[in-house]
Amino acid sequence: MSKIFIGVAWPYANGVIHLGHMAGSILPPDIFSRYNRLSGNEVLMVSGSDQHGTPITVTAEKEKASPEQIADRYHAINKKAIEDMGIEFSLFTKTHTENHIRTTQDFFLTLLEKGHLCKKDSMQYYCRSCERFLPDRYVEGTCPVCGAENVRGDQCDSCGETFEAGDIISPRCIHCDGVPEVRPTEHYFLRLSEFNDDLLAYLENNDWWRSNVKTFTTNWLKDGLHDRAITRDMDWGVPVPVDGWEDKVIYVWFDAVIGYLSASKEYSEKVGDKDLWKKYWQDPDVKHYYFLGKDNIPFHSIIWPAMLMGYGGLNLPYDIPANEYLMFRGGKLSKSRGGAIDIPSVLSVYDSDLIRYYLSAVMPDTHDSEFSWEDFAIKINNELVSTVGNYYHRCLSFTYKNFGSIPEAGDTSEIDSEIERAFEEYDNHLKGCDFKKALKAFMDLAHFGNKYFDQMKPWALMKTDKKKCGEVLNSNLKLVKALAVMSWPFMPKSSERIWSCLEPGTSLEDSGYASITEPLKAGTVLESPVPVYAKVELPKEENKMEPKEEKEPESKEEEPEDFAKFRKLDIRVAEIISAEDHPDADKLFVLNVDAGEPRQIVAGLRAYYTKEQMVGRKVLMVFNLKPAKLRGLRSEGMLLAADDEDLGGEKVLLLRPSSDLPNGTRMDSGLGSKGSRIEYKEFTEAVMKVYSRRSASEMGTELPEGSPDPVVVIADGDRTLPLSDGKGSVATLESAITDGASVR
Repeated sequence: MSKIFIGVAWPYANGVIHLGHMAGSILPPDIFSRYNRLSGNEVLMVSGSDQHGTPITVTAEKEKASPEQIADRYHAINKKAIEDMGIEFSLFTKTHTENHIRTTQDFFLTLLEKGHLCKKDSMQYYCRSCERFLPDRYVEGTCPVCGAENVRGDQCDSCGETFEAGDIISPRCIHCDGVPEVRPTEHYFLRLSEFNDDLLAYLENNDWWRSNVKTFTTNWLKDGLHDRAITRDMDWGVPVPVDGWEDKVIYVWFDAVIGYLSASKEYSEKVGDKDLWKKYWQDPDVKHYYFLGKDNIPFHSIIWPAMLMGYGGLNLPYDIPANEYLMFRGGKLSKSRGGAIDIPSVLSVYDSDLIRYYLSAVMPDTHDSEFSWEDFAIKINNELVSTVGNYYHRCLSFTYKNFGSIPEAGDTSEIDSEIERAFEEYDNHLKGCDFKKALKAFMDLAHFGNKYFDQMKPWALMKTDKKKCGEVLNSNLKLVKALAVMSWPFMPKSSERIWSCLEPGTSLEDSGYASITEPLKAGTVLESPVPVYAKVELPKEENKMEPKEEKEPESKEEEPEDFAKFRKLDIRVAEIISAEDHPDADKLFVLNVDAGEPRQIVAGLRAYYTKEQMVGRKVLMVFNLKPAKLRGLRSEGMLLAADDEDLGGEKVLLLRPSSDLPNGTRMDSGLGSKGSRIEYKEFTEAVMKVYSRRSASEMGTELPEGSPDPVVVIADGDRTLPLSDGKGSVATLESAITDGASVR
């Protein structure tokens, strides 16, 4: 067992954290922390809200509030958003605390006493109109290196270059738009130049660092380091602990990195062991990992190590797996410049595990990556749902239906060998913080599981050799358990749901990776399984989570409210995979259907169809009906059928698409049905009837060319549309029925 320290870059508390923060510096350390905990290591992972500095004061001035009010407001919002994403810190704190101020001032005084700080004049922007010195973020201009416009006075987000006052081209004050001048003002400086040689030696020993981090750091050191100011003319921040310096504070970049140490001390006090932090900071065998975005590289690979060397007796960073930027439509996601998609908004629509999966799959580890909603839907639907979710559900549902509990094991050597091979690859990647490759190793194992299930054909074995079928299912469930454990760092909620099905009453985290190839307990009773992942739909209307500057269309015409009741329905094409008689009801079938994902449906159709007629049939189903128990069994949707009994007939006929559409195809008549969960009563409010092609045409229904006879028509007053996929395929029946038959 080892101890691991994980420091996570502190997000500014001047706005709501967004997908860029999550993909760049918040999700990766959580994956790494969970991996280490499953490996049996002790982890201390800390971070918090960076509450000092000009990002806070700029926002406070805009909102006419105090910096502390702004900082505390966004700290609370972001802390909740982080927790809702399943991110588990040992402590997520903030920098405006007595503990942090005390720790920062101690660090300052220790460096001062050891001669690593000096006083000298600093050139700083001064605005005559505003009659004050301007902190760097109050000044914008053009980058002298790459030419990017509207860069901040201290750093260029495009190329990463940092600046001193006077470096940027055409500077302007963000308050009055005037041209500031550069004036001298006295400040304390960190003698960074003294550490150049020690830092070069330190860098040469860290050959496992990512190439982007090492290259960035090497270039800085080769150019030679310059002393750097660590105080500023402000009144919001950590006070300088020197008499006569009451009108200045410690510069935010200096106090923020000390937060890793102060948070460790705060956590130690919180758990009742005030010296616990020393075990992580003073034991040279403890490895320190820092997760951040590329704009923060020099602060963690050069300045923070120099500060630690100067202070003495504290561990230096072991690895700095910095990520590049997550881009959106070619631009950086940034809350300070707009274009951010905030986490609370995303979580209001999508489950956190889905977001975690997608951000893991497109993580900008060694180069910038592009986020898009279309790609999000593709990866969730075609990878996570179709491969992982489908394998989970087919294994659990088939075993539940035919055995009710975990069957006895047979020879599991083939499965054990495949799990061990996949885990070795996965483990090596996670150990090196290569999260995308680790996720791929997990997905490859899921692909193998699907192939193995198909190859062993348990449905055929069930008819000829039930014992062998049980052994095959035990092997598959063992693989399901391994996948649940391996996916826990990436998708903790869904992994724990699967784990609880197979190992009820136990903890996945406590069991750890050591449990991956352990035998399952035969006889463990299974509950009726529910699909763990659902396919996602992207709204056709303007997406409210996209950046504000992208929101406003040229035309502001509102979508008409016709067919409002039908719009509540999510109707999809499905295929019946199996049909069994309900054990406790003479009129009910228990159906397994594929609607783009597996579902179980209980349907009252035994009086009208045989099991043989059901299997393989393409049908239409209400996909978003709230699940219900029918005679003790869970039903996760409803098949649509036409019924003419009210018109004096006696037929009940299932609806089907007029052409062979893929399972899961939406039949929304081009209206963009909303698809949120609905009650049965809401379904009955939508009017759908069956008419002959001639009758439908006479009603004014515009039918696609070549439409079959009969057709299903949806109605809203005197307006009608054929029930269709919007591309030419319509809903029909296998034979004629009385005109006006209702769909139920």
